[in-house]
Amino acid sequence: MTTDVAADSILDDNRFQKETLGALRKSWLLALVCAAFAAPTIVRLAQQSWTLEIGAHGPIVLLTGLWLLSRCDWTSSHEGPTGRMVDHILGSLGIIISLAVYVFGRAYDFLALEAAGVFGAILGLLMVVLGYRVLIRNAFPLLYMAFLVPPPGWVIDYVTGPLQHLISYAATEILRFFDYPVMRSGVAIEVAQYRMLVEEACSGMNSILGLIAVTLFYIYILHRATWRYALVLGMLILPIAIFVNFIRVMVLILVTYHFGDAIAQGVFHNTAGMVLFALALLITFMVDAALRRVWVGGKNAD
Repeated sequence: MTTDVAADSILDDNRFQKETLGALRKSWLLALVCAAFAAPTIVRLAQQSWTLEIGAHGPIVLLTGLWLLSRCDWTSSHEGPTGRMVDHILGSLGIIISLAVYVFGRAYDFLALEAAGVFGAILGLLMVVLGYRVLIRNAFPLLYMAFLVPPPGWVIDYVTGPLQHLISYAATEILRFFDYPVMRSGVAIEVAQYRMLVEEACSGMNSILGLIAVTLFYIYILHRATWRYALVLGMLILPIAIFVNFIRVMVLILVTYHFGDAIAQGVFHNTAGMVLFALALLITFMVDAALRRVWVGGKNAD
């Protein structure tokens, strides 16, 4: 009896090892197929999007996203013949639609559509091969990679436009209170003899997607078990982005007034974006540390 139990245990172990190795081989094969399909689009993203402030977060998202995906469980989870058929039908439909979007975007040089098509086709392929439960199980890493898809410029302008005007209005009113010769007229800010566009002064709002992506990554790594806390911290991303870009506008106006337009719109303008992006992350970490004390303190008090 003991011998039979030991033999069954050995067979189960061998079966488990074979299934695990099979899943790993399938996962690596899938990864190679997806990488080969996505490579040309990634090259185009690096050339056309990642060199701009609106897409500067791309390399960070790509590297951290691949690291997250490498730690995921990719074990196939089809639920019987019916579930497998549903996964195949829905996944194949997603692949067909995504490939149509990809071809259209590639043919007419719409990088956003091309990247969206690649992303959708890969999700469809994963559903066909592994099942929809795998997508649900690894929802955050997969959706996190969606930040690689560059949104159209008009979408960013529509979303950030009101915020840009709010920031520039607040900055000019505060500086006028301190007797600086600054005025705002429509989409232009005038300080002394210099004139700058609101869009240029507030261009840091274009990096809001990068800030959201990096902050969500930070929240997921440290606080994914406590989703309520992660939700509260995530809601603070936009106020932090607005505050940091308010500082950016104030600094650009002051540098323009004291040192001239050449310095403000030259190297300083470019480095200011990177410095303030780092400042936004630092503020996020500080808010996280303070919020944790309040959160834990409140729970202990209860």
